[in-house]
Amino acid sequence: MKVTLLGTGDAIGTPKIGCKCPACIDALRGGRSRRMRFSVLIESDEDDGRVLVDSSPDLRWQLLKKDISSVDGVVWTHAHYDHYAGFGDFHRVQSHVDVYALKATMDYILNYLYFLNPVRHDALAYEPFDIAGMQFTLFPVNHPPVETVGVRIDDGNKVVVITSDTKMEVPERSLELMKDADLMLADAITPPGYTISKHMTADEAMALGERLGAKRLLLTHLSHLYPPHEIALKEWPLGHDMMEIVL
Repeated sequence: MKVTLLGTGDAIGTPKIGCKCPACIDALRGGRSRRMRFSVLIESDEDDGRVLVDSSPDLRWQLLKKDISSVDGVVWTHAHYDHYAGFGDFHRVQSHVDVYALKATMDYILNYLYFLNPVRHDALAYEPFDIAGMQFTLFPVNHPPVETVGVRIDDGNKVVVITSDTKMEVPERSLELMKDADLMLADAITPPGYTISKHMTADEAMALGERLGAKRLLLTHLSHLYPPHEIALKEWPLGHDMMEIVL
């Protein structure tokens, strides 16, 4: 299984429009602080399957960067625009894309994206389903007030967990599904020292990863409030756009 972090930014991305903080300056100069909005590509070695978890507003550029014109499915974690709004970039590229989400999330998103006629698959929390030879399980997390799920992906004996946007206080049943992942991608919108009501900070995400026994932890959904990427890496395991991890 190969995991590509197509976009590792928060809702506004980095650089933030009009900002001249150190991270935004690094991003404007082409450094790894430049972050598109959140999407993850999951690829299966055996079946050559490709699945997107969330469809960033920057999806067009992400697909061009990866030279991808079709996927086997899109999984949506929640109905915030930075996680679904780019799906329209499949217009005249791939028709009738298979999409997966909880019912309320699906209802909201397809009210906006109805014109694309995707193939709807309403998933249930904690009930596994298969796409392209990989098993996906959606589990509730804590991102008030929006219904939000994390994603567990099983491919052979390898497990990837994506927390999606969440606070640390995740339901116990979800925490059980998140344990001992080969790779955990964790929401960590800011470095320590900020009060964020709907997301984890870097220290909280790292504590959660350690508690759950993740073999490898990468922080994502990152804001411009971090130091420039190469400096921040000295303290935190930050992901970066187009980073590839082979399991």
